[in-house]
Amino acid sequence: MLVVRPIEARDYESLHACAVESGHGFTSLPVDEGLLKRRIARAEQAFALETIKQPGEEGYLFVMEDTETQEIVGVSGIEAAVGLSSAFYHYHVGRVVHHSAKHNVYNDLQTLTLCNDYTGVSELCTLFLREPYRKGRNGRVLSKFRLLFMAQFRQRFAETVIAEMRGISDADGRSPFWAWLEKHFFTMDFPSADYLTGIGEKTFIAELMPKFPIYVNLLDKSAQEVVGKVHQNTVPALKLLTSEGFRYRGYIDIFDAGPTVEAEVKQLRTVRNSRLLQVRIGRPEVAENVLLCNTKLKDFRACQADVTCTGDEVVITENTASALGVVAGDHVRLAAL
Repeated sequence: MLVVRPIEARDYESLHACAVESGHGFTSLPVDEGLLKRRIARAEQAFALETIKQPGEEGYLFVMEDTETQEIVGVSGIEAAVGLSSAFYHYHVGRVVHHSAKHNVYNDLQTLTLCNDYTGVSELCTLFLREPYRKGRNGRVLSKFRLLFMAQFRQRFAETVIAEMRGISDADGRSPFWAWLEKHFFTMDFPSADYLTGIGEKTFIAELMPKFPIYVNLLDKSAQEVVGKVHQNTVPALKLLTSEGFRYRGYIDIFDAGPTVEAEVKQLRTVRNSRLLQVRIGRPEVAENVLLCNTKLKDFRACQADVTCTGDEVVITENTASALGVVAGDHVRLAAL
């Protein structure tokens, strides 16, 4: 069985393997030993905080584990509130109209303006599932369990949540959008800039990024074509988030121009439709495959399983109960997959 749980220090080697496999453009998981170990330690601290009055610098990082082999097959995270101690940058895609009635000229132009509009919101991040396990509903579980976690621990997160979608780059990490920025404003390649951001070195953005709005029609044609577009490997993740209620509001990543989508946490489909039910252990009849989690913080567990819901109770097997760390009479939160 595949079970999602909080990351622990012993998972470093597996997290490093995921970082290597994720490749270029995966900013939140750079191949850097110090940073990866700090992220694990930061997550352990977040899960150890029993009470929180409002979301802050907490970063929750989870792994998906095969309980039979103890192999880590994926990683997924949530940032409680971004941009509180270091600037969180985006480009906002705006419009400027140049109009001359006298000369019958009307030009509707797109602009890109550097901003920090998402400061303080929560973020779904660091979603990576290893290649052999990209089948069935594994990817869906690894993404959507975070919404159950947010529903269960609502006070730990902001009203709004975002997700940055990976933009278009080639196998060598070359981004057409960054190539234009590099040519005119920077002297570093995309993997280098992406890596610096991933390890928290963001001062170069404020120092070198153009301060005034950029007219999109002045970009190279190849750069114009990728504004707001996602990497082919990210299309399934975007479709899943869209089905939950996430929407693109005109914000893009400053390096690869990938879209950022947003939603109100309380309006997300999984959050709205999730239910707290009491556990009864037995053999589910007329079983329904659902996503479910326990109500614990430090010992959080989530998985998919076949269950039967009857009133205020849910019937689960001994195996599922063991995986979730619950016993008869405990409560679990569940939602349809």
